[in-house]
Amino acid sequence: MAEPRSESRPQSSESGAPSSSRRGGETMIPARGRRRYGVESIFMRLVATAGIVGIGVLVAVILVGQDVEGWIVGLAVSLLSVTLAAVLWSSRQL
Repeated sequence: MAEPRSESRPQSSESGAPSSSRRGGETMIPARGRRRYGVESIFMRLVATAGIVGIGVLVAVILVGQDVEGWIVGLAVSLLSVTLAAVLWSSRQL
């Protein structure tokens, strides 16, 4: 007869927060083993920026295909691209 499995979960403190079983700053995504070279970082940012432009073009094509006013298309694409670029350039991983 099999015994019921007990799942191993971090113990909670009285406040409901899990106990700090993680070692100093460890997250679900492990840290990189090395830093990127300057050329590699610039290339990755350029590729990501090209992706932002591609997403903006895709949104514009969809909106124009739906007969949306030109100023609304321009506003939507510019807001989307500025938001995505801000997220991209604030990232320290690229």
